[in-house]
Amino acid sequence: MRQQLLELYGYRGLLYMIVWRDIKVRYKQSVMGVLWAVLMPMFIVSAGIMVKYVFAMISHEPLSIDDIVVVSVKSIPWAFLVASIRFSCQSLLGNPNLVAKVYFPKEIFPVAAVASQLFDFAVASAVLTVLLAFARTGFSLHLLWMPALLAMLILLAIGIGLLVSAGSLFFRDVKYLVEVFLTFAIFFTPVFYDVTMFGQRAYLLLLNPAAPILEGFSSIIRHQNPNFAWLTYSFVFTASTVLLSYVVFKKAEPSFAESI
Repeated sequence: MRQQLLELYGYRGLLYMIVWRDIKVRYKQSVMGVLWAVLMPMFIVSAGIMVKYVFAMISHEPLSIDDIVVVSVKSIPWAFLVASIRFSCQSLLGNPNLVAKVYFPKEIFPVAAVASQLFDFAVASAVLTVLLAFARTGFSLHLLWMPALLAMLILLAIGIGLLVSAGSLFFRDVKYLVEVFLTFAIFFTPVFYDVTMFGQRAYLLLLNPAAPILEGFSSIIRHQNPNFAWLTYSFVFTASTVLLSYVVFKKAEPSFAESI
């Protein structure tokens, strides 16, 4: 595996070119341009605010700016994860000639799909920073958790992306199953709500490996430490997923050309 990772590193120039190509194609063919990077997260944020508003009406409590901030802080990472998985699923199928005729580590495609979504994530995060400044959330040492949370989120996206990209190459139904899963996954992920709402049953939601990461973003914005125990669980799950997915991907790689 060490040799394979070194080989992947040796093709970092190709990885950069594919990422840059994907970004240019996505926005060159779009009327709205980079505004698309903000549009999808804003749809999710708007839906979350509506859900929060309904909860506020039921509990007879006013909707606060803190509710809007928390939903926004969790919606943008969630949008990144969903988009990364969706584009990773199509990454091999969308490059049939390169997959079948040119030799290089094919994991470059799902990794590039995730990396290209980081551009959208950066644009949406810039807008979020303006919102946080307007809300006067302030700064604290808890924000030092941010790089670790982002790294875990990216690794989780890569781990799932490797698996679904290879799976969709052998079984075309995988891409439809992924779409269905991503559509309903938000209801089982604490994006629009906090896990504390479920009391003693909160652990059921936290078993979702994305949940501790999103809750971690929420915590640091509130100037609190993330739940270290659940974050450790998420890290172990994420690392295991990346390792298992990479092994499966490399074992299946010799058959890609026949299945494309």
